Amino acid sequence: MSIDPQKQDLKIGVVGAGAMGRGIAQVSATGGMPVYIFDEADGAASAAKDFITSMISRSTEKGRMEKEEGDAAIARIHVAENLDGLSDCDLVIEAIVENIDIKQKVFQQLEEIVRPDTIIASNTSSIRISSIASACNHRERIAGLHFFNPVPLMKLVEVINGTDTSREVTEALEVIGKRMGRVPVVVKDAPGFLVNLGGRAYSTESLRIVSEGVATPFQVDAIMRETCGFRMGPFELLDLTGIDVNFPVSQIIYNGYFQDKRLSTYPLHESMMEAGRLGKKTKAGFYAYSEDGTIIRPDVEEEISAAAATQVVLAEPSEALEKLMGEIGVKILPSDNGTSPILADPIGEDCTAVSVRLGVDPKRLVAIDTHTGVVSRATVMAAPGANEEIVQSVMAMLRAVSGGVTRIKDNPGFVAQRIRAMIANLGCEMAQIGVATPEDIDKGMKLGLNYPFGSVELAEHMGNRNCLKILETLQAITGEDRYRPSQWLRRRALLDLPIHTLD
Repeated sequence: MSIDPQKQDLKIGVVGAGAMGRGIAQVSATGGMPVYIFDEADGAASAAKDFITSMISRSTEKGRMEKEEGDAAIARIHVAENLDGLSDCDLVIEAIVENIDIKQKVFQQLEEIVRPDTIIASNTSSIRISSIASACNHRERIAGLHFFNPVPLMKLVEVINGTDTSREVTEALEVIGKRMGRVPVVVKDAPGFLVNLGGRAYSTESLRIVSEGVATPFQVDAIMRETCGFRMGPFELLDLTGIDVNFPVSQIIYNGYFQDKRLSTYPLHESMMEAGRLGKKTKAGFYAYSEDGTIIRPDVEEEISAAAATQVVLAEPSEALEKLMGEIGVKILPSDNGTSPILADPIGEDCTAVSVRLGVDPKRLVAIDTHTGVVSRATVMAAPGANEEIVQSVMAMLRAVSGGVTRIKDNPGFVAQRIRAMIANLGCEMAQIGVATPEDIDKGMKLGLNYPFGSVELAEHMGNRNCLKILETLQAITGEDRYRPSQWLRRRALLDLPIHTLD
């Protein structure tokens, strides 16, 4: 028999008074539930109460919360002198060090103290719930309740089902999560859960692109921010979270899924960690940082010396290029005159493949990524041995209508197509293996990582068939299993079904 998650005086216990424990206690109190904080370190729980009190008081001073409401929330916060002080709690949330032995010991102690119907949950971000529950006698009441830092600002909470977690417990945690003002998503107990797994593709594919010499970290970041709507570029994000954090997590997830190449990171990732370039915390990562921690952004704009092209040839018919040339006022020649730039906007291919497939002059062929538009930033590439003046003339032509022009080396899928296709493919694979529902996967990525689109819906935004084509072309050109399309994506693309269609 599980607790009634709607009962008025539902009591929450929190074990651990660090940043996460404090945040969980705060949203419990502001959600109208009494909360009891315990930490084995002397004074830590009292300090956490004082900190939460100051945060709530600040909210009332700034008008974000009525004073009466804030005072009531503060009155709900209590300090437990020992674990026994949590004996009457309806839900106890563990938020301590990421060490399975220590967590199992705490769970065993809690089982001896709390009521038979009390739910015991872990805020772990990396340890399987079933591993923690294996040391317990009543595994059906053990679950994960994974919040994100800072808890009061991050609306998402992952409700994680262990192998033996009962449906009643899962449903109760969903209700309690909503009472805390969070948006719950139900997740299978698997390496990385939802958000940490789903977030791998953005950084690992970017690392791969830079390692291949296709573009610099700063160029990749500019493209993903300005043309795709990501709040931060992948390398800014790696620096912010800390390479000593994200590299080990990447390895845990990669090994947890038995070395699925779609989840692999790249040696550059480890090299940065070994070099001690951990990001913002060390004032040196992929970026340099000033003493106050401000990021120092290198200039990503290239010098363009040639005159803008006034007439071009299309390598093959393209509505997007025809429209773009019309907007710029550039003439499209009906046939190749042997001297003008030849334009293409391939999906998944590089200029080398386009040149061979169509039999056009590779020296004059320039590809433009029209699939993310050119208004904010245009991305262009050319094959090895290209005529530099031709490439420069196309860049000059684009600069007249674009906020910036980035030239990358010849690469299947440009930068944005390649990264976004990998994000979408991972989201689809997560749906395929049942990590969560497609809708919850999308919620998780948008609320947990501030992505402009959920990773499943991103496939549909790109066009399911376009996304599949990019991946299949990448796999064919590189010969790598890394780009193996998810069967979830393949079936829905080929059958022309909405990407969220269930089996």
